[in-house]
Amino acid sequence: MFSGIIEGMATVVAIEKEQENVNFTLRCPFGKELKPAQSLAHNGVCLTIVTVEGDTYTTTAMRETLERSNLGDLKVGDEVNVERAMAVGDRLDGHIVQGHVDETAVCTSREEAGGSYIYTFEYPLNQEMARHGYFTVDKGSVTVNGVSLTVCNPTDNSFQVNIIPFTFEHTNFHAIEPGTRVNLEFDILGKILSRLNHFQ
Repeated sequence: MFSGIIEGMATVVAIEKEQENVNFTLRCPFGKELKPAQSLAHNGVCLTIVTVEGDTYTTTAMRETLERSNLGDLKVGDEVNVERAMAVGDRLDGHIVQGHVDETAVCTSREEAGGSYIYTFEYPLNQEMARHGYFTVDKGSVTVNGVSLTVCNPTDNSFQVNIIPFTFEHTNFHAIEPGTRVNLEFDILGKILSRLNHFQ
């Protein structure tokens, strides 16, 4: 369980394909504090740490994860948003995030807005998924590359988010531009309510 409040950025230092899996080795500011078997969200994807060596660690993504997220797009040198799992008793500064990416979206615009930034993201329109809670609502929550954000101006298959300078500088949002593919996790509460409505 995560909150969508990014702790830092890890840098990809090695990528190794192993059958249908991909092993990612990353360098992280708090890498020396990590331990094997811990869960760590990478651009919003919950992955298990396999090995730790100094300030680097290795984690493995299987085919399902690679197909549903943007992790397969990563190259050596790329920055990844990382967040450790919540501890019992922590404040929930963001929103409830599972680390289970639902699908990807593409940035269609990035505009400056008085020192902040407005991003527009578009994802495939799928009515069946929408009936199961895979959609955004105005002023609701969404997770983009692991970052907990508030939705603005949603449509059937797009939405906007406002990014303050702190978030722009301390996450990989500074590298997101039109054409960039990002990971989406829709609000779990919307999914639950949609599921309950299905049985009524």
